[in-house]
Amino acid sequence: MGAPKTGNVRNVVLVGQGGVGKTSLAEAMLHLSGKTARLGGHDGTKPTLDYDAEEVKREFSISTSIAPIDWKSARINVLDAPCYPDFIGDAYAAMSVCETALFVVDAAEGPQPTTVKLWYAAEDLRLARAVFVNRVDKENADFDACLEMLRDRFGMRLGAVTLPWGTGDDFNGIIDLVRMKARHCDGTKQTETEIPADLLPAAEAAHETLCELVAEADDELMEKYLEGEPLTQDEVEGLLAKAIAHRLFVPVFAGSCIKEQGVNSLMDDIATYFPAPTDYGEMPLIDGDTLKISSDDDRPVVFTFKTLNDAQQGRLSFLKVLTGTIEPGIELVNARTRKGERLAHLYVMCGREMTEVGHAYAGDIVVVPKMAAETGDTLSVTGKVEAAAFKFPNSQYRIAIEAENRSDEDKLFTFIEKACEADPTMSIDRDEETGQTVISAVGEAQVSVLLNRLEDRTKVAAHIVPLRIPYRETIRRVASAQGRHKKQTGGAGQFGDCFLRVEPLLDGAEYEFVDEVVGGRIPRALIPAVDKGVQETMKDGVIAGYPLTGIRVACYDGSYHPVDSNEMAFRTAARIGLKKACEDADPVVLEPMENITVMIPESYAGAVMGDVSASRGRVTGMDTTDHGETVVTATVPYAELVDYATRLRSLTRGTGDFTMEPAGYEQVPYDVQQKLVEIYEHNRAQGR
Repeated sequence: MGAPKTGNVRNVVLVGQGGVGKTSLAEAMLHLSGKTARLGGHDGTKPTLDYDAEEVKREFSISTSIAPIDWKSARINVLDAPCYPDFIGDAYAAMSVCETALFVVDAAEGPQPTTVKLWYAAEDLRLARAVFVNRVDKENADFDACLEMLRDRFGMRLGAVTLPWGTGDDFNGIIDLVRMKARHCDGTKQTETEIPADLLPAAEAAHETLCELVAEADDELMEKYLEGEPLTQDEVEGLLAKAIAHRLFVPVFAGSCIKEQGVNSLMDDIATYFPAPTDYGEMPLIDGDTLKISSDDDRPVVFTFKTLNDAQQGRLSFLKVLTGTIEPGIELVNARTRKGERLAHLYVMCGREMTEVGHAYAGDIVVVPKMAAETGDTLSVTGKVEAAAFKFPNSQYRIAIEAENRSDEDKLFTFIEKACEADPTMSIDRDEETGQTVISAVGEAQVSVLLNRLEDRTKVAAHIVPLRIPYRETIRRVASAQGRHKKQTGGAGQFGDCFLRVEPLLDGAEYEFVDEVVGGRIPRALIPAVDKGVQETMKDGVIAGYPLTGIRVACYDGSYHPVDSNEMAFRTAARIGLKKACEDADPVVLEPMENITVMIPESYAGAVMGDVSASRGRVTGMDTTDHGETVVTATVPYAELVDYATRLRSLTRGTGDFTMEPAGYEQVPYDVQQKLVEIYEHNRAQGR
């Protein structure tokens, strides 16, 4: 497999709702191009692209696979991106290195929520877009109705370039509206005939719509067309390529991946009309500048859009060459780390199969093993070029995990830490306050896959445990108490005696200690011991076992024994005094609050606001984005948001997204406090 020149490369990412046939389309393209002997993933054959054990088990893609296809004079790099919500981060990464996003849509269902979400993500990335309407051979398929749904949702810039030749079981091929021919595919052989007479009127009307839409790409030809002069075949084809590249037109294709009808025509048009890397424009850089994609530049720049820890191949880095030409052995500098990296080998990857290549030109995609680069890193000759980071989905699904065997905790943390380096949508940390190992991810399926791989590859079993909420305790009024500790043994005894006054701090401070002892009632050298005893007690709280905060403690009196008084005795006396004083100071439990911003389609606003209210939260505002989404802002207890990522997905059919940030602490309702106290007392009784 030779390296294609930049102008011959077509980078196309397949996206859309899960289960509509994206991988089936890629498998059909591989088969029809001769890359595979049979249609993968159909009639018992193993898929080429969904090769991972977890993908086979779950029957959907969880990682982007690449299918490099040589068709006509083009190299079509097909990136089959996962669009299940938990793994959609890979779709964003794949879109960042492609010139065209090809949306696969079910002919009976039309555009679904994930399709809408990714459509606007592609728009933000300024990608050319196209649509393949799959399964037009289904009994209830309706291509015309699907096209209207697409136009209603995404605008009138969409137009058919192929129509189905027959419907349902009678689907026999497609009508090519650019060349005005009927096409039928029999295996890898394609035949071309004249359009049947009964379909000719619809085809001519659709051809006119196509001409009208693409004519806007050229002012002179637009004027010619408006004056009633028909466009020539060459003019239509030239306008089509220009209109797609300039995002003035979205071509819509009809077909069936399983019957392999319409796929040849799709590949023909990708190779002929879809934009090459040089047509895309310039890559935005982190400093606000841009980088023109060109093979003429003798200073190579590559961008790492994906890293993968493969069970068989090890660590793999997926690179797009932005400028110049790279060869095995070249050394480039990572802009993030400022360290040099040697690209020892270059591979083209098709599913799991890797083929070594001697070089790669700008615009192409290659895989390099054993690199230290992470997802989002840019490498160049100088190390001074850094591409702007692409947007990842929010990782707000937080869970705590524990190894089944405590001795495996370090192995667990190391494995997951490496997995998080490869996948920026996940992170892991140890919460010092709660003592838990916490994973932040997009969703529960992502964590499930991670834990399965942990066990498969390291034999370390782990399970999810409830996330501990970092509650606090405080007091609401002033109170005083004596703390007295006296212990007499055969030798020296212990004696400590202090009077403490506690009062709430109203300025947001956590703790203040005041020495008000006069007349030497407690020696100066023992006052720090009182302070230390107070702080030790604050760590464990006084009513529910949570840290005590927002409190001023004054030691205003006491007594001591010249022989039996020591630091330990006064620390113990301080603990006794603080607990007694706080019992009379109206102690309460505080809970962490979060400010959340929820982005949803307008139709789900009522359900989301109702859920906020049911979660003890309060809505603080509503707004609308440029894409017509509703933005709800609210303040909600963190304890009610632990499962919010899953809950919001259920409420909004996967269309909702949210961010959250800490908003301080507030007092919990009385019934919640009672439950927390009861749990604490039960655990103490059980010796926990």
